Amino acid sequence: MEARRLAILCSHLCPVNLGSSPAPLLNLSSSSCASGSKSEHLIYDSQKGSLQDDCVFCKIVRGEAPAFKLYDDDSCLCILDTRPLSNGHSLIIPKSHYSSLEATPPSVIAAMCSKVPIISNAIMKSTGSGMN
Repeated sequence: MEARRLAILCSHLCPVNLGSSPAPLLNLSSSSCASGSKSEHLIYDSQKGSLQDDCVFCKIVRGEAPAFKLYDDDSCLCILDTRPLSNGHSLIIPKSHYSSLEATPPSVIAAMCSKVPIISNAIMKSTGSGMN
């Protein structure tokens, strides 16, 4: 397992679209998490904080979508980005669905942010790259 993890981390040493000019950002789209009305999501998220069927991050949390997990605990998980923009590009996501950062409880944000030093140090040590 360690060899596989190292191989995947090493694959992030040469991420896609890191040529002499930055890749255009024209193909960016919003997540399906942002669909629907804001007030509807705020009520849903704050009362239930459950997972949704059409959210890719919820599918990853449930194990229904592939992802390479770097860190996993009760409140959040960290995964390698499937299309990295820099060495070690990763995402820290909550284990409950929230439609926006604004709808995410401060305790969940604090839990995710508290993992940044641990995860970033491990990524920098593994890849030999600095923090972006």
